[in-house]
Amino acid sequence: MNIAGAYRLGPKSGRLLVNTTRTGLGAKAGHDLTIEATRWHGHAKVDTAVPANSSVTIQVDVDSFQVRQGTGGVKPLTDADRAAIHKTLTQVLHTAQHPTITFRSRRVEGSAGSFKLDGELTIMAITRPVTIQGSVTDGRVAGRASVVQSRWGIRPYSAFLGALRLSDEVKIDFDVALTQDS
Repeated sequence: MNIAGAYRLGPKSGRLLVNTTRTGLGAKAGHDLTIEATRWHGHAKVDTAVPANSSVTIQVDVDSFQVRQGTGGVKPLTDADRAAIHKTLTQVLHTAQHPTITFRSRRVEGSAGSFKLDGELTIMAITRPVTIQGSVTDGRVAGRASVVQSRWGIRPYSAFLGALRLSDEVKIDFDVALTQDS
């Protein structure tokens, strides 16, 4: 399958997930979270002959983050917990002043079977480099990146006087069908 071409990306074609883990003495009380961005869009240009000519841009509406799963913890995650987490996210990420998160690739290396995107991630008006590892299989692109929140000025959430904390590093996972740009 030749995947060269221009593609649009978004929630209609796949998922963009943020996975958090907990740490600290009170970690058993909290949940490891899977949070989905429900409003996002982007474009990918794929040049299989010269991968360096490929590019990706993504823009995420920060207010669209929804808690999809919470594992661990002493009790199951409730709808009230989900609402409280969403409210905390909007406060921590200052969504009123910074409503979007963006990624722009700067360098693409590899092949469809295994590629690396080096790019710039902008969160709360702070831009830092990030690397994404991924692959294309049967017209779907899947991959992962690690983001250390403190590099973007984000103080990881903590509760119970710091006994329960989110780990500074979060994982970003995506699985998207390549949908031709029209």
